[in-house]
Amino acid sequence: ALMEAMLYSGEVLDLSDIAGRKVDKHSTGGVGDKVSLVLAPLVAACGVPVPMISGRGLGHTGGTLDKLESIPGFDVGLDIGRYREVLQSVGTVLIGQTDEIAPADRELYALRDVTGTVESIPLIAASILSKKLAEGIDALVLDVKSGRGAFMKTEDDARQLAETLVRVAREAGTPTVALLTNMDVPLGRAIGNGPETAEAIRILKGETPAGGLCPDVVDVTLALAGEMLWLGRAADTPEAGRGLARAALRDGWAFGVFQELVDAQGGDASVLENPDALMGDPVAVVTADTAGVVSDIDPMALGLAAVDLGAGRAAKEDAVDPRAGIVLHKRPGEAVVSGDTLAEVFASDASRDNPAAIREAFVISESAPQPGPLVIDRFDGAGWQSDAEGADA
Repeated sequence: ALMEAMLYSGEVLDLSDIAGRKVDKHSTGGVGDKVSLVLAPLVAACGVPVPMISGRGLGHTGGTLDKLESIPGFDVGLDIGRYREVLQSVGTVLIGQTDEIAPADRELYALRDVTGTVESIPLIAASILSKKLAEGIDALVLDVKSGRGAFMKTEDDARQLAETLVRVAREAGTPTVALLTNMDVPLGRAIGNGPETAEAIRILKGETPAGGLCPDVVDVTLALAGEMLWLGRAADTPEAGRGLARAALRDGWAFGVFQELVDAQGGDASVLENPDALMGDPVAVVTADTAGVVSDIDPMALGLAAVDLGAGRAAKEDAVDPRAGIVLHKRPGEAVVSGDTLAEVFASDASRDNPAAIREAFVISESAPQPGPLVIDRFDGAGWQSDAEGADA
């Protein structure tokens, strides 16, 4: 009831004149989570329209809008008319919340901080879904993160949030699936708006981003894309959707859509040729002081270090430095010798650098860690996948 009251406090868009089932994705946020930048053009390239109204970063978690705005000229403030035009022509559009969309959410969100109710699951669910269901979507996929770098630190809390979101969305008539994903280490190698956008561009182009490959980003993206393509009726199963998405990424279709998106929303397309131009000057290199294997990286420590660099906001009115961030040269399971580069630090203001805090985020041991699955579980309203004997992941 609260979600519907917030939803109908503003305009609920009707996109029925645009062909296809419109499907969006929402992530509860984490460190290094640039998935939306790869996912939206990837799903659109496979024929499912993706209207996406996103948010800004706060604290240790980044925001999709801040990442997109690291591309000079990229306009996330399109009005509803232009939003529809870009979706129609490109197949995807990414903007921020407008005055017309769920205005009650802004009022309640401001109250949650001062009333100590930021972590209230009913208020989180109503806030997320009132905005998402106002977009004009036909289905929704949720990436609910669990772990040290996530908003929900425990798996039990993350499961409760996922169940609430799926139940409320489905009761409102929107088919919804949630994936429970791991956020115990940073996702990918880049943290910060410009660095993460550069990483996403290189993934879309099939290039190796700075620091090395990012199979975790690709794996999570493909898992979400498979669900979106299934809900969008472009694939008979989520597994078939993953295969379709993998081909679109491999063959460059997704990058082509991203090029069109940047152009349609006023961005400087020249940065797509040189994504590293989105990053600031290197101000520090963090090195290993012993040999061994990286057994752990604390995502919260790196997220907060990125905020100190200017890449994030301690308060929502803070400005961000789009070029600041951290690029990891080593990830868990990778061997190091003394003097190896663990991370490179970028910023517009070198005085904000704190390499000691970044070094402390790395744990180097004698043995490699035993990583858990990236996609922990799946909830479709009927139950968790792990509860269904013999079900596919």
